[in-house]
Amino acid sequence: MKYIFESKIDKTENGGNIRIPFNVWEICKKEGDVPVKVRIGETVFVCNLIPEGNGFYSIPLQPEIMNHFDENTEYPIGFRVTQSSAESSPYSTSNPIRKIDSIDVVIQPHDGLCGQSCVAMLAGITLDEAINIMHCGEWQATMNRIINALNYFGIDHSEDIIYTNEKPGITLPKCCVVMEKMGRYSHYLIYFDGKGYDPNLGVISNYDVTKVKGYMEVYVQ
Repeated sequence: MKYIFESKIDKTENGGNIRIPFNVWEICKKEGDVPVKVRIGETVFVCNLIPEGNGFYSIPLQPEIMNHFDENTEYPIGFRVTQSSAESSPYSTSNPIRKIDSIDVVIQPHDGLCGQSCVAMLAGITLDEAINIMHCGEWQATMNRIINALNYFGIDHSEDIIYTNEKPGITLPKCCVVMEKMGRYSHYLIYFDGKGYDPNLGVISNYDVTKVKGYMEVYVQ
């Protein structure tokens, strides 16, 4: 569920702070460590809420994110509680790790690292770096873990996963994370500008869309 409100941003020594105007424990049924995905206008980032006591929390803003906003100006703010702990990220959709205008294929050294390889391709980092950020090893990458990693790197994407069930005639967006059915697991690869970037097979010039079980769009210009 997404929670939406309007609020001003208070500047702090470490960036900024937004006090949530309702009791998070009462409304969200969450306490302790509360990881969230936050949207302020068109800027999206991930963080952990800061407890203020008695069920109230605030949203911390890193200096890199705070630079995009003015103190004492009201902004539309929304957040969604995520399933796993969010590391404090220096990135946001207005300050992503990179602009995605091309993809360099990353080949996994052995099976079970395709999800991590997809994150590495989109973020332009090494496979080892992706594994460290995702905190998962072989056969542990899920779409949720991929989404959390993309959020960390400020890579904007759709909130929807479209399941096509390997139907013919589908049209994929310019860039997306693709799921293919592979036994009891899903195999992940990147589709970009008409080509498939497969951690097993390399670059596929004419990708067969009938293999697609589902996909999630990654927004690029």
